[in-house]
Amino acid sequence: MHEFASPALSVPLLLIFVLLLLLLLLQRKNIFITRPYRFPTGPPILPVLGNFMWMGRNPVAGLQQMATKYGKVYSIFIGSMPLVVVNSYQLVKEVLMSHDFSDRPYIPLMEIMKQNLGIVGAPYGEAWKRQRRFTLSTLRNFGFGRKTIEERILTEAKVLMETFKQEATAFDPHFNINNAVSNIICSLVFGSRFDYVDQDFQELLHLIEENLVLQGGLLGQICNIFPVLCKLPGPQQRMLTSQAKVQALVDAKIAEHRATLDPSNPRDLIDAYLAEIEKEKGDPNSPFKDKNLSMVTLDLFIAGTETTSTTLRWTLLYMMAYPDIQAACHKEIDEVVGADRLPAMEDRPKMPFVDAVIHESQRISNIVPLGVVHCTLKSVEFQNYLLPKGTMVLTNFTSVLFDESQWEAPHEFNPGRFLDGSGKFVKPDAFLVFSAGPRVCLGENLARMELFLFFTSLLQRFQFYWPDPASKPNLEPKYQFTQAPQPYKMGVRPRNL
Repeated sequence: MHEFASPALSVPLLLIFVLLLLLLLLQRKNIFITRPYRFPTGPPILPVLGNFMWMGRNPVAGLQQMATKYGKVYSIFIGSMPLVVVNSYQLVKEVLMSHDFSDRPYIPLMEIMKQNLGIVGAPYGEAWKRQRRFTLSTLRNFGFGRKTIEERILTEAKVLMETFKQEATAFDPHFNINNAVSNIICSLVFGSRFDYVDQDFQELLHLIEENLVLQGGLLGQICNIFPVLCKLPGPQQRMLTSQAKVQALVDAKIAEHRATLDPSNPRDLIDAYLAEIEKEKGDPNSPFKDKNLSMVTLDLFIAGTETTSTTLRWTLLYMMAYPDIQAACHKEIDEVVGADRLPAMEDRPKMPFVDAVIHESQRISNIVPLGVVHCTLKSVEFQNYLLPKGTMVLTNFTSVLFDESQWEAPHEFNPGRFLDGSGKFVKPDAFLVFSAGPRVCLGENLARMELFLFFTSLLQRFQFYWPDPASKPNLEPKYQFTQAPQPYKMGVRPRNL
C-alpha cells in the first residue's frame, strides 16, 4: 500500500499566473474592494486579492487571530468575494438554526468540480430537500441506524483487528482505519464491502484524500480567487484530474448497477436512486438525474469515510499520549463487556467514561474546524449588521469547541468535562461537532455508532503505545480542509483477557 504524498506545488508557475491576471485586472476599473453598507468590519482589503494574504497556510489559526482583533462577527474577502465569519457558541448556533442562513454560496472551484449538485454543497431549496429526504429514508431502509448496521460495523471491526495483528511492531494505521470505516458506507451505497487490497477501492480512497488536501490548501484558495486558472495548464490541473478519476470510478459502479438493476428489489442506495430516476423520468423538474446520483454517491462516500476515520486516528493517538486514560477505558470495557463477546451499542449507557473519552477526542481534535460555508437566502439583519442576500457566512467551529465561556480549560484533553458529579455521561450544548439545524450532518447517527463500536472493540483487544521512547506524540494538527493528525506510527500489544 503506497503512502499518500503531499503534492509539490510549482510556486514560481503559480506566481506567474497570478501576476499575469493582476496585470489584466489592473487595466480594468473597480479593482478596489469595499465593504457593503452596514457590513461587519474586518482587516484592510487588498486590491484584487482581498484578504487572501492574511489567511496564511493555516486558515484556522488566521481566522482565530482575527477574531481577537475584530470581534465575534467580522468580514474578510477572498478575492472580491465577501465572507462573514461568525464566532462563539451562541452566535454560531443562531446561524445554524436559522433557515435564513441555510443556502450554499457560489464557490468557483466547487462549481467547476461538482456543479453544486449532491447534498453537501447543493443550494437550499425543494430539490435539495427531496434529495436529502430520499437519501436518508433509503439509507434507513438498508439498515442505517439499526441493528443490521451495528452487525456490519462489528464484522468490519473484526477484520480491522486481524489486520492490526498482522502489522509490524510499529505501523501507520491511517489507511487500515480508512478501509474499515469506508466499508460501512460502501455496504449501504454500493451494496458490498471491499477487500483492503482491492485496487479500485484503494485508488478511490487515495484520490479522495489527495483532493481534500489540494482543495483545502494554497492551490485551492488561489483557484477560487482566479477560477480562470482551472482552464490553464499548471499544477492546479491535478485537482481536476484527480476529481475526474474519482468521478469515473463512481460512475463505473453506477453503470454496473444499472446493467443488473431490478427496480422491484433494490440492493442498495444506488439501485434505489436509479429506480427513482426511472420513476420520474417524465418530470423535467425532477432532481433525480444521473449527474445528481453521481454527486450524492460521492458526498456520502467522502462524508462517510474521512471524518470518522480521522477521528478514530486522533482517538488512538490520544490513547498513546495519555496511557492512564487508556487504562481507565480498558477497565470499564473489561467490567461491562468482558472478553467473551464484542461490545454492542446497548453497552454504551453503562460505559460513561469511554463515551466521555470519545466525545472529548471529537471536541479537541476539531475535525472540521470551519464547517461548510453557508449563505444567506435573503437580506438578513444579524447582530446589528445587514447581510445582503447571497452573503457567504462561515461558522467557525473552532470558536465553539474552544469557547472559554462553555468549556473550562478548553485546550486540555479532559474527558471529565463530559461527566457529572455522579460519573454519568452528559453532553454540553456546545458540543456541535455534527453542526445543527437544517444542514445538520446527515450521517450523525452512523458516525456515533462507528466511533463507539470501533473504539471499544480495538481497546477491548489491544493496548496502544507510543513506540519511540525518545519522543512524545505530536498532537499538532495538519490542516487539509479537515484537521488530521500528523502521520504517526503506533505500537500495538494484544491484551491477555
